[in-house]
Amino acid sequence: MLRVLAVDDELPALEELVYLLREDLRIEQATGASDAAAALRDLSRMLVAGERLDAVFLDIRMPGLDGLDFSRLLTGFAAPPEVVFVTAHDDCAVAAYELGALDYLLKPVRPERLAEAVRRVDEAVHRALPPEDADAERPAEDEMVPVELGGRTRLVSRRAVTHVEAQGDYVRLHTGDGSYLVRMPLAALARRWEAAGFIRIHRSTLVASAHIRELRFDGGRAAVQVGDELLPVSRRHTREVRDLLVRRFRTGDPREDGPGA
Repeated sequence: MLRVLAVDDELPALEELVYLLREDLRIEQATGASDAAAALRDLSRMLVAGERLDAVFLDIRMPGLDGLDFSRLLTGFAAPPEVVFVTAHDDCAVAAYELGALDYLLKPVRPERLAEAVRRVDEAVHRALPPEDADAERPAEDEMVPVELGGRTRLVSRRAVTHVEAQGDYVRLHTGDGSYLVRMPLAALARRWEAAGFIRIHRSTLVASAHIRELRFDGGRAAVQVGDELLPVSRRHTREVRDLLVRRFRTGDPREDGPGA
């Protein structure tokens, strides 16, 4: 059962959100805070009391400390709660994703969309539990990545991403129908997507293991076939890639690549 906190400076919106959260049977406790400063006080009190907080459902545009700044502060906690943004503004989706937000909901919030966000929180909390506290292992859910395209925000499915290349402070996501820039370090994305079966094959390349079709060796150099592209594998990562493909061959189960495969 989940324990969550809703934060919104507009009282009617806050009351509605808390009501909807309490209606969800997966939620044990849902409380509200009228601004980010009050939310920080509530969170500090809970930590001192040894209480658990699984997620914060957070507005962005608030007086004083806004939702994005509040989310940045949460990263300083040893075990920060998951963050779901609930906002009337669609122009902060990319920034929210860069901060590690689990979901991004637009107001007015539809109950079925909120239920989907709660499900994602439940999945994330479940994956974080020690094995003895978790149920049978379940596949990692898909993730929608907001990307800027021609001045508009588009959502790209993680499952559609075949590989990722580092480009300075950005990463380029490659899919079957194009590529997209996201402002995020490759190392951070590698950690975020590791449970979904993404592996490093080079210091500047991350690959969805489910999309690897072949491992080739030529003159001591290794490369993997991903779609129509042949991507070089560094010596440092060759053994890891080879062992992964051997396990896949032996089990015949694509899930051997990782929960998200």
